[in-house]
Amino acid sequence: MNPSDDIPLSALQHWLYCPRQYALIHIERIWAENSFTTEGRLLHECADAGRPESRPGIRVLRGVEIRSDRYGLHGVADVVELRGGRPYPVEYKRGKPKTHRADEVQLCAQALCLEEIFACNIPEGALFYGQTRRRSLVPFDAELRALTISVADAVRACRDAGTLPTPGYKAERCDRCSLLQDCRPQITARSQSVANWLERAIAEQGVPE
Repeated sequence: MNPSDDIPLSALQHWLYCPRQYALIHIERIWAENSFTTEGRLLHECADAGRPESRPGIRVLRGVEIRSDRYGLHGVADVVELRGGRPYPVEYKRGKPKTHRADEVQLCAQALCLEEIFACNIPEGALFYGQTRRRSLVPFDAELRALTISVADAVRACRDAGTLPTPGYKAERCDRCSLLQDCRPQITARSQSVANWLERAIAEQGVPE
């Protein structure tokens, strides 16, 4: 693929969390901070800023730029541990393990890039969560790999179409989003409901001659 067609690794995580959030950030170039994004940013900066280090049998690299020509992906891996020369990606996230798979997909995309760079197979990686201060192991099985590739395809299709996905308000997701005021999913959803009702009413009653 042409490098200009590459998808940022973070876009996959944004898309799975909310397609509209992805579009606002990566197409409309809108960004805002809140306590959640600030905490996440500081955690990433801490992980990326450290110098390479070595432990018995492990070489730790930080803030590693990676890309995949095959899948058209690029980004920065927080931590890559070289274990006997084989890369093991570790992604840092605020909070705790999620019920959705957005974090896992972002980590798997890193593995796809590293597999291409190192010409090897990477069976698993880890997500480190700031709240629990523990790693969650993530196997890169066939299901997760297929999901990751399909998400990348969906993101590319949305980007190429250049349109914002329709908002859908969910309190547990939207109220935590730093783009809530820019997106306004509740207002947009109500406006669409009124428009749909009016369209249905006209269709049912017919247009007077």
